[in-house]
Amino acid sequence: MNEFVIMTDACCDLPNELAARYNIISIPMNVTIDQRSYECNINEEYLTFAKFYDLLDSSESAMSSAVSMQTFTEHMERELKAGRDILYISFSSGLSATYQNAEMAAQELRAHYSERKIYVVDSLCASGGEGLLVYLVAAEKANGADIETLRDFAERTKRMICHWFTVDTLSYLKRGGRISKSVALVGSLLSIKPILLVDREGRLAMHSKVRGVKHLLQTIVDRMSDTIRDAKGQVIVISHANAVERARELALLIKERFPEIKEVIISHIGPTIGCHAGPGALALFFKGKMPA
Repeated sequence: MNEFVIMTDACCDLPNELAARYNIISIPMNVTIDQRSYECNINEEYLTFAKFYDLLDSSESAMSSAVSMQTFTEHMERELKAGRDILYISFSSGLSATYQNAEMAAQELRAHYSERKIYVVDSLCASGGEGLLVYLVAAEKANGADIETLRDFAERTKRMICHWFTVDTLSYLKRGGRISKSVALVGSLLSIKPILLVDREGRLAMHSKVRGVKHLLQTIVDRMSDTIRDAKGQVIVISHANAVERARELALLIKERFPEIKEVIISHIGPTIGCHAGPGALALFFKGKMPA
C-alpha cells in the first residue's frame, strides 16, 4: 500500500494537537480585515485566535477567501514529490470556491504525477463539522484503511455530519451579506438568537429563532436530540468563537442528556468562519440525520 497523507484546510477548526496526533496537513487560508490580508491556520502560526478576535472587534469589514489553485498546487506537489498520495477533504462547495480550486489543482497535477493518487472530497461541511469528518477519516486510517476505502468512507459519511450553531449578534452575518439589514435590526431589538444549520447541499440555512439566551443552549441540545442517530460511542465537536465557558456549559448539558457519548472535543472557531459569525458564536457537530 502506497504511503499517503490526509489534507484539509484551515476552515476545519480542528484543535492543532489533534491534527498533529493524526498527521493531518491543514492548508492555510486568508482573511481580510479592514483591507489588510492575514494568513491563518489551525496552528495559529500566522494569526492567533486571540489576535484575530481583537482585530475583529474593532473592524469595519472582514471577509474570508478561498484557497487559491496556486496554493493547492504548492502544498500538494510537495507531498507528491516525496512519493505520497493525497486525500484532501475540503471546506463545503456550498460556501466557498475552495473545493473547485482544489479539484483544478489536482487535475493539473495528475497529468504530471500519473503514478500518484490524488483524491479530492467536497465535505459539504464547515468549521468543526469539516473537522469532525476529517477526524473520523483519520481514525479509520489509524486502523489501517487504505486511501480508496477512506475516500469512500468520507463520501458516505459527509451528509451524516449535523451542524447546529448560533451567533451572539446578527451584525456579522448582516455585514457578510448572509442576512438583510432589516432582519438584523429586528433581531437585535428583540434579542433574537438564530439557530442555524448547514443543509445537505453544504449551504448555510436558518432553522429557527430563540428570544434571549436563557433557553438557547437547551434548544441546541433539543435539536441534537431530534437529529442524532446512534449516540453511543460517538465523538462530537463543539466549536466556539471566544466563548469557551458557554461551550463547556453546552458540553455538560450534552453529557447529561447523552451519557453514552464517547468524547466531546471543544475547539475554536477560527478566522475563516469567525469573520462571518463573530465573537460569541457557538456550534455543535455530530453524526445524525439533518432535517430535509
